Amino acid sequence: MSGKVIISAVSLILVVGVAIGVVVAVNKKGDDPSLEAHQKSVGVVCQNTDEQKLCHDTLSSVKGIDTADPKAYIATAVKATMDSVIKAFNMSDRLTTEHGSSDNGTKMALDDCKDLLQSAIQSLQLSTDMVQNNNIQAVHNQQADFKNWLSAVISYQQACMEGFDDDKDGEKKIKDQLHTESLDSVEKLTGITLDIVSGLSHILEQFGLKFNLKPASRRLLTKEGYPTWFSAADRKLLGQLQGKGWRAHVTPNVVVAQDGSGQFKTVADAIASYPANNQGRYIIYVKAGIYDEYITVPHSAKNILLYGDGPAKTIITGRKNFVDGVKTMQTATFANTADGFIAKALTFQNTAGAEGHQAVAFRNQGDTSAVVGCHILGYQDTLYVQTNRQFYRNCVISGTIDFIFGTSATVIQHSVIIVRKPLDNQLNTVTADGTSQKNMATGIVIQDCSIVPEQELFPLRFQIKSFLGRPWKQYSRTVVMESTIGDFLHPEGWCPWAGEHFEDTLYYAEYNNDGPGANVSGRIKWKGYRGLISREEANRFTAAEFLKAGPNAGTDWLKALHVPHALSLTKA
Repeated sequence: MSGKVIISAVSLILVVGVAIGVVVAVNKKGDDPSLEAHQKSVGVVCQNTDEQKLCHDTLSSVKGIDTADPKAYIATAVKATMDSVIKAFNMSDRLTTEHGSSDNGTKMALDDCKDLLQSAIQSLQLSTDMVQNNNIQAVHNQQADFKNWLSAVISYQQACMEGFDDDKDGEKKIKDQLHTESLDSVEKLTGITLDIVSGLSHILEQFGLKFNLKPASRRLLTKEGYPTWFSAADRKLLGQLQGKGWRAHVTPNVVVAQDGSGQFKTVADAIASYPANNQGRYIIYVKAGIYDEYITVPHSAKNILLYGDGPAKTIITGRKNFVDGVKTMQTATFANTADGFIAKALTFQNTAGAEGHQAVAFRNQGDTSAVVGCHILGYQDTLYVQTNRQFYRNCVISGTIDFIFGTSATVIQHSVIIVRKPLDNQLNTVTADGTSQKNMATGIVIQDCSIVPEQELFPLRFQIKSFLGRPWKQYSRTVVMESTIGDFLHPEGWCPWAGEHFEDTLYYAEYNNDGPGANVSGRIKWKGYRGLISREEANRFTAAEFLKAGPNAGTDWLKALHVPHALSLTKA
């Protein structure tokens, strides 16, 4: 990251506003004053970006009366990002045609890239529509959504790169080509836009805008406590999901049963029945049984409620794994890519075992999604919280290495996290967060959970090292708070990623935990490890703050899903 600004051959360096330290390039005295004003505006907008030169180059195309409009610069940054993603998508499509038949690994990696970049385009389209259809204050008020969508684009770009095997020459060559010719630009341009959006309040002040910059606290709710955009039928349905007898009050759209008593015998067929242009919830009831199948909820199948007869009775299972030649993303037994998804009272599992290495049970990239009362069981890479805002409550999650991983805003509450026995040459790491840029709205929060060893690990718990997490990327962010931690945890608490040194830039923290593993006196001495943080700082990682969504930057989506949740800290 260069941190430089453009200086033309005929320009001087002018410090604008010493108090704020903004450096911009302006032409010599006597030149076009509108150009001078434009360059000053670009300097203000780009001041806190990591890629200063690229930012100035990108925003130089803003012309005419738009040079005084901060929204014009934001729109230009979003468009440049979109153009870069479309270029990368087209390139991955071309490379698939050229190299897709060379070997299965290359084909899988390129297919994943196309899917991921298509998802990135969808996130950027949401950003484009929001900027085009709103005034600058409304854009500012929807900052939480904006940051989430941009963070998701970076996550998709990362996942595309991670899919190629550096140990295989053919895959590495294609990866390097994608990175050099397109994906590096995607990451940098998205980062610039994210930096601009993250500093929007300060930018608008310097543009002299005097309107209220604080997001509105008023929430547009019905009397039942739901957002007004929910239909009356949907509000009634969501209200029925409470209490012990909730199943009796829910009428599913379709039923899955292996004995033929439902409309479908497989979960995949039930998902495929999702009607085009569906409005409201689409409810799928999966009766007791073991469903050995691989399922992907497509992006278009929004607002599905998938529920079973309980995690001990309704089990969706698979065993795809990396050792058998399957790319990590494609090992998922169940993958959700749709917004508003709810899973309740069933199990997702991958039975490949520790010897299968990467083997995902549940992969989720659906925004404002929730998983409640489910078991997510596996070993390495069990739960892939890939992108967007996700919430887990009353779950059991088990695994060994990086078994809760991804690049999303994820809160896991009131759940049991079970650390299992790995292979003899392995250690355990509960989390691996992939936050790669400082302003990404991502991280993993574990709140009010029990972190314990499984029975097989228990007698070996002091020989096999177990940690709360390790930093997958430069700005990995993980907080464990108000949880009970067993004595099996290694005193250092956190461990480095092999061959990488992110100790100064990561953010790891703990707050108000108990149990023998909560003693922080022996923790690692990294600059990025915050140790025991204050209650005020811990509040930043509650669901109310960390999972904000919507134009009023609230968590009404959690209320609307009608899943149990705590928005704040749970202990005094």
